[in-house]
Amino acid sequence: MSRESSSNGLMTVILRSLETAVPETIMVQSEVRDVFAAQPGLTRLGRRLVGAAFDSSGIETRYTVLDELTLERSFDEPVFFDREELRILSPSTKTRNEVYAEEGTKLFVEAARKALAAAPGIEAADVTHVVTASCTGFFAPGPDYKVVRALDLAPSVQRYHLGFMGCYAAFPALRSAKAFCDADPDAVVLVIAAELCSLHVRSSNNPDTIVGSSLFADGAAAAVVSGRDIPLGGPALSLDHFETVLTPVGEEAMAWNIGDEGFEMVLGTYVPHIIDEHIVGALEPLLARDPSLQGLDYSEIEHWAIHPGGRSILDKVEAKLGLTTQQLVPARETLRDYGNMSSATVMFVLKNILDLPASGGNDRICSMAFGPGLTVETALFTRIGAMAGDTSGTGAAAAAPQVVEEVAVPSDLEPILTEAGA
Repeated sequence: MSRESSSNGLMTVILRSLETAVPETIMVQSEVRDVFAAQPGLTRLGRRLVGAAFDSSGIETRYTVLDELTLERSFDEPVFFDREELRILSPSTKTRNEVYAEEGTKLFVEAARKALAAAPGIEAADVTHVVTASCTGFFAPGPDYKVVRALDLAPSVQRYHLGFMGCYAAFPALRSAKAFCDADPDAVVLVIAAELCSLHVRSSNNPDTIVGSSLFADGAAAAVVSGRDIPLGGPALSLDHFETVLTPVGEEAMAWNIGDEGFEMVLGTYVPHIIDEHIVGALEPLLARDPSLQGLDYSEIEHWAIHPGGRSILDKVEAKLGLTTQQLVPARETLRDYGNMSSATVMFVLKNILDLPASGGNDRICSMAFGPGLTVETALFTRIGAMAGDTSGTGAAAAAPQVVEEVAVPSDLEPILTEAGA
């Protein structure tokens, strides 16, 4: 099968479809804030931090697999949230993980099925590899297996699961897909990232936990990747280059640990500063891969798909790289409408860019995601094919209001109010 070669001598590998999926239950940020601020055991300072973290997050709505968080009806035996008392409960890690196995499977399968349906010329029988990514639960046989069975893929499909990598895992997953296609001209790779971050929500006076509660949400994204010579049915991405950089500091600033009552996030307030100090160096090896980008200002690369770990991270990236407000719109809209869904989030941003109408500018996309390590994953894509229309999603839920007292915040905790996010 003849195919066009890319500039590096390898065959062009194309992301042919990119689809997303979210649960039905919507959380309105302001209402969730009031519930968290009303929790027993929260100090006056804790309530102040809750209000500040939620209000400065840049988020309006998020999605969760936990029907109990709908706040529209009571459950006889609540496990995660007692609506009658507006009290967040503390189920065991085992209980949370059992929900992950059941509800996570649904999201993995839904996103994968949508991605296959949106890839013209490719059927389920064509899939040769499945790569899944997730850090919010574990079970075996895992989501890779569940996708193969649910979509009736060939039992010979090669399966790979990237677990517990954090918010940047979509890039290793896509990089693996490109490697498989570079090695096999007929490969068709199904890539799915799904996270159920809301399973690990808890009430706490700890600033890291409060920030995590204000940011994280549930969602999934899936892509079909192949180098086969098949006509495109719409917008697509050429997977050009990927790079990984570990910053010289930050190992202790971001972590994801397993506790007795769910997974526990470590999210230091210095994370945005680390990104601010090292983002230029992290981009250097990626941009060096393409001579056509040498000497350009960052803003001359038209599209930027930045993982919206938090509002302050997007602010730092925009200011440090001299990007325009418009170039960060896809990331900010994703954060606003969905929150931080860990590994799936940057794929939502990429879909936002794919759905933009043609602008007449260049079609290069520079993308970045950040995670534990501190790890910076970067990628260069080229948008190709016809452009589709814009899409959006909205919704609402109800909750009882709660007045948050104004309390003076000690100076050593003030950074959490403006530098929240990872």
